[in-house]
Amino acid sequence: MGALFTDAFLTSLVLGALTAGLPLLLAGLGEQISEKAGVLNIGIEGMMLMGAYLGFVVAYTTGSVWLGFLGGAVGGMAVALPMVVLCIRLGLNQIVIGIALTLGTEGLTALLHHFQFAQSYPRLPAVPTLPIPGLSELPVIGPALFDRPAIVYLAILAVFVTAYVFRSTQLGLALQAAGDKPAALDAAGVDVVNVRSFAVFTTGALAGVGGAFMAEVGAGIFVPFMTNGAGFIGIVLAMQARGNPFWVLAGALLFGACLSATTALQVAGVSIPTDVIQMLPFAAVLLVLVLFGRRASLPAALGTHYVRGAR
Repeated sequence: MGALFTDAFLTSLVLGALTAGLPLLLAGLGEQISEKAGVLNIGIEGMMLMGAYLGFVVAYTTGSVWLGFLGGAVGGMAVALPMVVLCIRLGLNQIVIGIALTLGTEGLTALLHHFQFAQSYPRLPAVPTLPIPGLSELPVIGPALFDRPAIVYLAILAVFVTAYVFRSTQLGLALQAAGDKPAALDAAGVDVVNVRSFAVFTTGALAGVGGAFMAEVGAGIFVPFMTNGAGFIGIVLAMQARGNPFWVLAGALLFGACLSATTALQVAGVSIPTDVIQMLPFAAVLLVLVLFGRRASLPAALGTHYVRGAR
């Protein structure tokens, strides 16, 4: 067992946890913002997938990874738009619309990929990293944590920014009220529909960037259905984090470590059936739900449509 935990194994595990966990982090943060405002965003898987597709296409076409991330954000917001119109403004069922958006996006991106890249399967070059002097030279964690693309540092910064917004700004109070007491927010003169619309568009942007990260940094290629349930794991992270973005970060790294275990064990020379390793993240989801599901705190008006003046 001691031979397993070599520097190469630990570095591979930490690096894989960060690479696989960062899309989950962005999806979880976005879902947390949406749920705080009272919108159960089941369509986040579709937002990630569209972000992955458009992020890859823009990065491949322009040669700019940053334009690719921008394209991913736009793709996620494009899928968020029907959610805003149909659920927040027209009051249709959030779960049904979210599932429909996910299924529709899966089919659309698979079809577009077939016509554009089915014969060529182009790849993107490796994204340049931004080493932090001194820290990047630390053993094991240095190369894995402090020699990463700049988008990784920005995603971690987004955790602190989100926590600050939730706790110390009027916007955070408005999001909280939109999810807990939308009538009180309306009585205070703030438009509940606009607050919820902002939250869902923000969710789409974050999920889209998470999907673009998977295609540009994680894989360097887009393949249909590549999110593979990451959006649904993001929903679990948001629900179990109890409004705390730092718990989303911790959970994302945990699930990322489970997802990266296959590569890390291969580096260590351990022969374990791939199917067994691939069950780890989903087993971790079930374990988290069993341990923390009953204590999860969700907004009182989550999933309900607000109609001004209704009782």
